[in-house]
Amino acid sequence: MSSRLSEQAVQQRLGYQFDDEALLRRALTHGSYGDGRAVADNERLEFLGDRVLGLIVARHLFAEDSTANEGQMARRLNALVRKEACAEAARAAGLGEALYLSKAEEKNGGRDKQSILGDVCEAVLAALYLDGGMEPAQTFFDTFWLEQLTRLSGSNKDPKSALQEWALAHDFGLPKYTELARTGPDHQPEFHILVAIQDWKCEGRGNSKQNAERAAAAELFKQMVKK
Repeated sequence: MSSRLSEQAVQQRLGYQFDDEALLRRALTHGSYGDGRAVADNERLEFLGDRVLGLIVARHLFAEDSTANEGQMARRLNALVRKEACAEAARAAGLGEALYLSKAEEKNGGRDKQSILGDVCEAVLAALYLDGGMEPAQTFFDTFWLEQLTRLSGSNKDPKSALQEWALAHDFGLPKYTELARTGPDHQPEFHILVAIQDWKCEGRGNSKQNAERAAAAELFKQMVKK
């Protein structure tokens, strides 16, 4: 069964163009793809990607909190490198649709299996590292682990703040909020807000202007992180 998503589309999602596209193809190839025949699958890349991820996460945690001790950093590292975390990042990147699987594995729901998604995430991370060094691997982590990092920090960050920080970190500029409408009586109003960052736009509704802005920011944040 061929991939449902072209390798060029995958590269656009990743924001990185491979010099050696065969590396990406191998990273996206599950062991079942050959239907019993030997194929260049992603197992070796998965091994390397696990170690690259460990270094990226360890470096992030070391720099993030100068007061954290070894035990605290170890617990956070485990939360970010475990298979479930990698699978979540793979879903955020849309890697399931890009997988090369056997017809049988496809029918068994392989594109959304946690173990397969976790493996392909690590393999793609390794492919990025081998093709372009640590920078594209770091960008992949920064982009597709963002929601997990926000949760792990324990901060209930306002969606508007989270969106603004992410947009500025990626040189997209500040979000712009526009009130589209206000309906309902004075004692029970509903606000309709549009938020835009460059060409990306989302709308939100709420019983106050602030709540409508938060709803719009949360939706746009979710969409931009997945791109």
